[in-house]
Amino acid sequence: MADDTFANADEWGFETRAIRAGQPHDPVTGAVVTPLNLATTYAQEQVGTHRGFEYSRSQNPTRQALENNLASLEGAEYGFAFASGLAAEDNVLRLLEPTTHLVLGNDAYGGTFRLIDKIFGPTGLRWSATDLGDLNALEASIQPATTMVWLETPTNPLLAISDIAAIAEIAHKQGALVVVDNTFATPYLQQPLSLGADIVVHSTTKYAGGHSDVVGGFVATNDPAVAERIEFTQNASGAVPSPFDCWLLMRGLKTLAIRMDRQCANSRAIVELLDAHPRVTEVLYPGLESHRGHEVAAAQMSDFGAMVSFRTGDKDSALRVAESTQVFTLAESLGAVE
Repeated sequence: MADDTFANADEWGFETRAIRAGQPHDPVTGAVVTPLNLATTYAQEQVGTHRGFEYSRSQNPTRQALENNLASLEGAEYGFAFASGLAAEDNVLRLLEPTTHLVLGNDAYGGTFRLIDKIFGPTGLRWSATDLGDLNALEASIQPATTMVWLETPTNPLLAISDIAAIAEIAHKQGALVVVDNTFATPYLQQPLSLGADIVVHSTTKYAGGHSDVVGGFVATNDPAVAERIEFTQNASGAVPSPFDCWLLMRGLKTLAIRMDRQCANSRAIVELLDAHPRVTEVLYPGLESHRGHEVAAAQMSDFGAMVSFRTGDKDSALRVAESTQVFTLAESLGAVE
């Protein structure tokens, strides 16, 4: 939904918008925190006339506040909250007609691959996996039937970087929509819509929520035609978050900036340790100059993120590191690798 709560919200900094955008003081009590509205139905003044809310699957005041708030952080006119990141992705994929073609990054999140291949594939959707860090490979993968290019940047789990602006230019020549999964970067570090993307998706379970106690998803766009269709499928398919989930996510977003600053700083310290460790064969982190996507990440992100991946040379040693980190520090767990 469009955020018209504050006329001057665009002039605010990120942290101010995280606290205030879409969240006016409660008109009844003056409460500065958006109330948790659990009502499922709302009184109508007459048939077909209501105050913007009639049934909570369709509209809910707490969900509307979250949608407006996160849309503001993404620089979007329209935002839609869902019960999970995959529910959000499912609604975006419903924009596609059967027999059309989708280009997917070859390092896509496993849940995204499963949804596209196992759920939408049998309905007729065709797709191909491409190294989106290679623009020539992307151009070669575009087909006459291509209507969407789907990318994550950074990716999960290998932290590959894609040039959003360059990919958007290539895709738009074909008339294809560009969807960016912005979960790992968050809108604090990267705003894909400003770089030419048409749609942004999130698993808000991760950094947006920030407390490991709520599952959610989000879709943002500046395209009114896309927004109209997403709003329709959001209501028709009904995979919406509960009001309490929305309230928890708004609580998390208020501290997103400060959490990301600290987590990015922590990741740099971890990368320094890993990069110098003799038992680590490769560190995958876009902040390293040796990373394939370093220059692109530096250009389109305000920091390099808080996720770090690394290789230890073989499966057995990697499993020992993963098992030992349940008890020991990272440095101690690397000592478990012979």
